[in-house]
Amino acid sequence: MSDSIIVFNAGSSSLKFSLFDATSGGLQFHGEVEDIPGNPGLTVYDATKAPVYEKAGLSCGHEAALSVVLKWHAEHEDTGDIVAAGHRVVHGGKDFAESVLVTEAIIEKLEKLIPLAPLHHPHNLKIINVFAALHPAVPQIACFDTAFHRTQPRTAELFALPRRYADEGVLRYGFHGLSYDYIASVLPDYADDKAQGRVVVAHLGNGASMCAMTQRKSVATTMGFTALDGLMMGTRCGALDPGVVLYLMQTQGLTAEEVTRLLYKDSGLKGVSGVSHDMRDLLASGAPAAKEAIDLFCYQAARQLAGLIPALGGLDVLVFTAGIGAGSSEIRKNICKRLSWLGLVLDDEANVAQEHTIHSPQSAVDLYVIATNEERTIADMTMTMVAAVGGQNKNAEDQRSAAS
Repeated sequence: MSDSIIVFNAGSSSLKFSLFDATSGGLQFHGEVEDIPGNPGLTVYDATKAPVYEKAGLSCGHEAALSVVLKWHAEHEDTGDIVAAGHRVVHGGKDFAESVLVTEAIIEKLEKLIPLAPLHHPHNLKIINVFAALHPAVPQIACFDTAFHRTQPRTAELFALPRRYADEGVLRYGFHGLSYDYIASVLPDYADDKAQGRVVVAHLGNGASMCAMTQRKSVATTMGFTALDGLMMGTRCGALDPGVVLYLMQTQGLTAEEVTRLLYKDSGLKGVSGVSHDMRDLLASGAPAAKEAIDLFCYQAARQLAGLIPALGGLDVLVFTAGIGAGSSEIRKNICKRLSWLGLVLDDEANVAQEHTIHSPQSAVDLYVIATNEERTIADMTMTMVAAVGGQNKNAEDQRSAAS
């Protein structure tokens, strides 16, 4: 029985996890506790995506969710000891450009970043702290969604604000970096030499953004200081005239907390449609407002993608990923149609068939559908970091032995 690395991806209402073989890196199990604030339930799948365990009626809260996951692990015969834990942490701020070993000092720095990602960061830290209390000897690695974008040039990071704010860390950080990291790692398998060229990856899900890459490195992205900017999302507004916020506070009397809820939880597809935040529901709905929300989503996606082109000087490859991007042929078609002026020509049959390659031979831009795998990226980062820390500790022990 092999030891395991466990990966956690904590959201506001769910806790996703995966177990990987600590030696081979192969996926063993993955699962999710859903509806944590309401009626939590755990489902676990094996590596073939077959369900192997289900339990409903769990206690609410992230601490209870983690406890039930670890209880399942302890009672399951096909899993070894957990030797490391990797965590998706949404915001790394200025200080974290790569994954780090979690220590008390790191936790203190991460707590200061909570205002930058209020929907995710508190839950990321909650899981780290609870896991540390239950397994204090197991190393934990924080892997940041912002780190991939630290290769952006300074002009792509700056806002047109007084310089002192940039010096204090008010910069365009970008998010979904773990997803982009994974796509960058596998893109040569699909696009050959063009993977090193001018690429845009569209991560379209309940949270949505795009990343412009050259040499498989981020040079620009649609999200900014927080995960609120850029594309229209499931419940988030995306790019917004700052004057709207001033108007809401000055004339409507909304407090900062009320504006936060409005922009993060009550806007986007949910707010415009009045039907649902889920694109699948909207595509199945006949309501005019649902269609308008879909059209606005695709219009904004095409407009934001076009805005990334100057950072690249052209476009060789467009990749669709995440739940909507990899799952909806209709949304891909709608977006590509709006970008036909760039020379995008979709192969309709390949698109509907959910093939990986969906461009026509006549297309000036190669089009791909690639499912993302953030958990795989976190597992790889965790194994690399644990090996590095282990090597450093061994070198230190050797030096102490030699000195004695």
